[in-house]
Amino acid sequence: MKAAKKTIPEDAAHVLIVDDDDRIRSLLKRYLSENGFRTSVAGNAKEARALMASVDFDALVLDVTMPGETGFELTKSVRAASNVPILLLTARGLAEDRIEGLEMGADDYLSKPFEPRELLLRINSLLRRSAPAGGEKREVKFGGCTFSLGRSELRKNGEPVRLTSGEAALLKALAQKPREAISREALAEQTAQGMERSVDVQVTRLRKKIEEDPRAPIYLQTVRGVGYALMTD
Repeated sequence: MKAAKKTIPEDAAHVLIVDDDDRIRSLLKRYLSENGFRTSVAGNAKEARALMASVDFDALVLDVTMPGETGFELTKSVRAASNVPILLLTARGLAEDRIEGLEMGADDYLSKPFEPRELLLRINSLLRRSAPAGGEKREVKFGGCTFSLGRSELRKNGEPVRLTSGEAALLKALAQKPREAISREALAEQTAQGMERSVDVQVTRLRKKIEEDPRAPIYLQTVRGVGYALMTD
């Protein structure tokens, strides 16, 4: 007797997978669907843009080494207009690739080959980090900025500042312990960045958004020999 097909709820998170490898697209679409996600696929950036023009996705999984427009280029373009969580699939797994992806605005990365279950766990982690938390209402202020820990929202001089989920997770980790030095290792663990160099990249991006002069930071300070601290009012 054939098993009944699993029905995916209408409000389930919708993930877009962009990869030029037919086998990977088929495998990931099936696996994520079996685990409760609505899933769409595209073979290149052009197809992805066509889908994104009509659908608001909850997360994007982008292959880096696609022909034509690369995953890096698509990430940079998407990030200019959207905070949607982005996970990059890197074939080589080089630190330079991961860092470049973060600089373009990606939130996480996974090296090929990988286990589908690890991808599932990383997507769930990204969605948790990007989802507004209902219970926590506290806000911290520094200079002209106000950051809501509950909503992971930053405002500067009253205007909203767009944060990637990785940047929001890092700022939240620092804001939870204001004026206290937190090690780069601890921040890497708390924000799922995986390595301390990735934290440095996110700090550089955050400083450009919150500091008047990112080269002489007042609020997101480096604590020599330890890590970073957020100097709140």
